[in-house]
Amino acid sequence: MKALIFQSDFGLCDGAVAAMHGVAYSEDPNLKIYNLTHDIPQYDIWEASYRLIQSISFWPSGSVFVSVVDPGVGSSRRSVVAKTSTGQLIVTPDNGTLTHVKKMLGIEEVRLLEETKNHLPIKELSYTFHGRDVYAYTGARLASGKIKFEDIGPKMGVSSVVELTTIAPEIEDGIIIGTIDVLDVRYGSLWSNIPYEYFKKMGISVGDKIEVTIMHTDRVLYQNYVSFKTSFSDVRIGEPLVYINSLNNIGLAINQGSFAKAYNINTGINWKISFKK
Repeated sequence: MKALIFQSDFGLCDGAVAAMHGVAYSEDPNLKIYNLTHDIPQYDIWEASYRLIQSISFWPSGSVFVSVVDPGVGSSRRSVVAKTSTGQLIVTPDNGTLTHVKKMLGIEEVRLLEETKNHLPIKELSYTFHGRDVYAYTGARLASGKIKFEDIGPKMGVSSVVELTTIAPEIEDGIIIGTIDVLDVRYGSLWSNIPYEYFKKMGISVGDKIEVTIMHTDRVLYQNYVSFKTSFSDVRIGEPLVYINSLNNIGLAINQGSFAKAYNINTGINWKISFKK
């Protein structure tokens, strides 16, 4: 018996998540079901991709993730099951949701999820709830051991998996440049795609004051000197700090405040952040 973990953009204001759980428990009432999040912003495939990489490596090999952020439901978009380099399975539409897992963790193998074969056996005329009828159903059968990964469908080339556009961090003329990938949502901290290793390369140490610049397209929205600290309590309430986040990437925060709200900062490849010693 393996853990079954759900994420979606459904929220908890109606019965969608409960219906997916019900399908899973109907396959095996002894399943252990967990929720990663159901608060992905509607249709936000980028954030779904990032939330997977934020948590998946901390789950044991064989854990089954069902990720449903599917604005193309009912279209010709493919459904897949991916096996990561560390053995977790992800059941998802092939729409970019696997981007960060593929780049940062690695995908060992991908199978095409044959929807007609792997479909809840009910008379259903709707094509708008594959989260329940295909993904939850397939995830439950995988987690319970009723089917194996190899039973899902034919093997696909890992290179054929749909990826969203990302921009790798770089060092140019002594400046570390990256993007703001995601927010620490409840607290408004900014998480960049810059690994701490880049700070080490540039000789930036804890305690240093570094110049931080945030740009959206060509417009500078923030520029100031900020201290590099180990934790929020190392600065006064309301003060900014640069820190290492839980993925060992560089973050920017305000102690007990929201940096994102204070400066109207958002995420994605058009939001650039740079650090200069």
